[in-house]
Amino acid sequence: MPTYISLLNWTDQGIRRYKDTAERADAFAAGLERLGAKLVNLYWTVGPYDLVGVIEAPDEETATAAILATASAGNIRSTTLRAFDKDEMGRIIAKSAD
Repeated sequence: MPTYISLLNWTDQGIRRYKDTAERADAFAAGLERLGAKLVNLYWTVGPYDLVGVIEAPDEETATAAILATASAGNIRSTTLRAFDKDEMGRIIAKSAD
């Protein structure tokens, strides 16, 4: 399943409700599962992003739907990146070879 990295920042509302962050993470994981995706891991970070999520989803539409549904609660803003593992990168390189 494709992997996505979500770089997340709390909104003003999200930081005011920081004590609920673990419960919100559980709700995010459950929402992903309902869509056929999976939260591989979620990290609370120090630096330019407040959280980093590693998500597996069957396709970009599912990953986007999950992030939109989560962001609509008003607690986060996100930047999501498609990530490629070593095998995927090998196939990409093979396709690009002359």
